Amino acid sequence: MRGDPRSRPAPDGAGGVREGVGLRRPHALRAVVAAVAALAAMIAMVFAVGPASAQPTPNAITPNATQRGPDPTIQSIEATRGTFATAQQNVAPGNGFNGGVIYYPTDTSQGTWGALAIVPGYTALCANEEAWMGPWLASFGFVVICIETNSRTDFDTQRGQELLAALDWLTTSSPVKNEIDPTRLAVLGHSMGGGGMVYATEHRPSLRAAIGLAPYSPSENWSTDTVPTLVIGGQNDTVVTPSLLSSEYTTLAASTQKDFAQIAGADHVYYTHANNVEMKLIIPWLKVFLDSDTRYTQFLCPSLPDPSTISIYQSKCPYVPPGGNSGSPSPSTSASASASASPSSSPSASPSASASSSPPPPGACAATYQPGSSWPGGFQGQVTVTAGSAAINGWSVHWTLAGGQLITQVWNGTLTTSGSSVTVKNASYNGSLAAGASTTFGFLANGSPSTPTLTCTSP
Repeated sequence: MRGDPRSRPAPDGAGGVREGVGLRRPHALRAVVAAVAALAAMIAMVFAVGPASAQPTPNAITPNATQRGPDPTIQSIEATRGTFATAQQNVAPGNGFNGGVIYYPTDTSQGTWGALAIVPGYTALCANEEAWMGPWLASFGFVVICIETNSRTDFDTQRGQELLAALDWLTTSSPVKNEIDPTRLAVLGHSMGGGGMVYATEHRPSLRAAIGLAPYSPSENWSTDTVPTLVIGGQNDTVVTPSLLSSEYTTLAASTQKDFAQIAGADHVYYTHANNVEMKLIIPWLKVFLDSDTRYTQFLCPSLPDPSTISIYQSKCPYVPPGGNSGSPSPSTSASASASASPSSSPSASPSASASSSPPPPGACAATYQPGSSWPGGFQGQVTVTAGSAAINGWSVHWTLAGGQLITQVWNGTLTTSGSSVTVKNASYNGSLAAGASTTFGFLANGSPSTPTLTCTSP
């Protein structure tokens, strides 16, 4: 009855319309109804396509957003899988490390992902130690590469260099390179691999996060680590003992965002078996610092939601991701976090093509030597190659070995020798350098360390 114009009496009075007048003017009525409908449609369209601030969508992906996945719960981070389907690909040896496996989300609608490189402990294989983490972390929205080392007896420095080489290859040459944000990278290592994690943070402070599982670093300096670092130890670890790990952790700079957790009853190989105790720490750490997703700070600050499996917990809350806000950090905390983690204030995420703030060297290129660790009968070195005032496409570094020296291994380059004469040429992925840009290669050698005189040429 209410919707039928023929049943409604028209008001009387001067200029009034009598009952039934609508029947005599159907075209006018339809025109009015059509106009109202059109106006309503236009208003609906404005709200439907208006800016995000006018109609917020909690998990919408925008060009600057890196938040991935639904709102987390304690049940979700305890689960053995996240919400993303995953796949994996084997990686052949080369490119500065001995191959491995990539695990990645198959969803290509979410924008790019943050990436994590994992290296195992001394004499161990990633396939045996940490491979279980790959699909688990990938299902939460990360690309993960579990690498094997060039030698199972590589020390912390070599393992750190292999981690960085893996990240360089992953972001520039891997089958999933276009799915990765090269400014959102992290490293993880167990035992001697944890020492490699320390090396990686020292030599690439633009990393967004680092994780050490019972890390052991005989040659690196923890005090220079400015990357947000999570350290996990075991209460019953007799290899990297609680006292040793505590002494290492306390050398981290006060300004570094860091977190320490000791797992109750855990020994040195606890991390080689699938468990959600460490993953309830690792997942929030990566989410906060790789994805700037502060929804996950609740699982770290001010305390753990399930402390029953953790015998010691030392947080440095609040945690402030690059460009993020964890609540009400003090100005000094916010400033130090921004300075240590923001890509704009750190060296390039890809040192294979990193820009130098110094004037370009004379000539086509220049090479400088940095000594590494040494031991009885052997040593390690690293060489930085910098392009001159013009871009180059290929480089060669030459030097003469001292008496008794012999190069046994090179990464990020190709070695040829003739007697005591040594030449290292670029690898396939780091030969093209813009003017003033740099890359590095490293080597192991037998003999006593010395400082060689290097020359650099470009074809």
